[in-house]
Amino acid sequence: MLVHSRAGKWATWAVFLLLFVPLFAVPLLVILAASLATHWSGAFPSGPTVERYAAATSGDSLQALTTSLVTAVTASVLALTLGGWAALAAASLRTRGKRFLDALFILPVAVPSVVVGLAVLVAYSKPPVLLNGTRWIVILAHTVLVTAFAYQSVAAAVRRLDPMYEQAAAGLGASPARVLWRVRLPLLLPSLTSAAGLCFALSMGELSATMMLYPPDWTPLPVQIFAATDRGSLFTGAALAVVLMTTTLLVLAAVSRIRTRASYR
Repeated sequence: MLVHSRAGKWATWAVFLLLFVPLFAVPLLVILAASLATHWSGAFPSGPTVERYAAATSGDSLQALTTSLVTAVTASVLALTLGGWAALAAASLRTRGKRFLDALFILPVAVPSVVVGLAVLVAYSKPPVLLNGTRWIVILAHTVLVTAFAYQSVAAAVRRLDPMYEQAAAGLGASPARVLWRVRLPLLLPSLTSAAGLCFALSMGELSATMMLYPPDWTPLPVQIFAATDRGSLFTGAALAVVLMTTTLLVLAAVSRIRTRASYR
């Protein structure tokens, strides 16, 4: 910590707890408590039960979770491929070219996600590319929304790379493709895994654009959570939210473990 005195450290921790607990911890704890309750009496939920978790991990809810996972993984892979490749290409461009790519990839996150959903809906509802009513329009919208984060993460890592390693490999006779696959990408692996985790988490929680695009047979879990709470089924929505949060955290923990191993290679 930058604070060296004991009083300053205690004050810093106190401010942190005062901000963290009411803004982050309490809402999540309330959701967890609501998912385990049958009714709400007074200030706290009551009537502990786990029945809603049985419903939240079976039937339509399990299908919605699977849909969210498939959508998030596919969108993350596509975003990492497109954003990572664009970041590598931008490193060899002049300043104007880099600025153009930066603006191009930042545009989807500079506007509300519902605008991106509407744009995708209008663009792909007629031939020659007709995606409306299919799962692919949802995956496409998620890819558009998260690619910017993959591009920015990889671009920042590319700028920090020491060119000495690539120059040494090229000086020893390695082809540009071999330098890319054996030197550059391994050095970027920690940043690539971080970008993948960020894209996955953002896709798992995306709702605004998804609400405009999802077909009946491809309903992600955030949409089901919204539908449950909109009907007044607060406790069911809370259980679904806990399932979504837990699944996302488990995947992010696995990605973090991969990133840690990649950092020590």
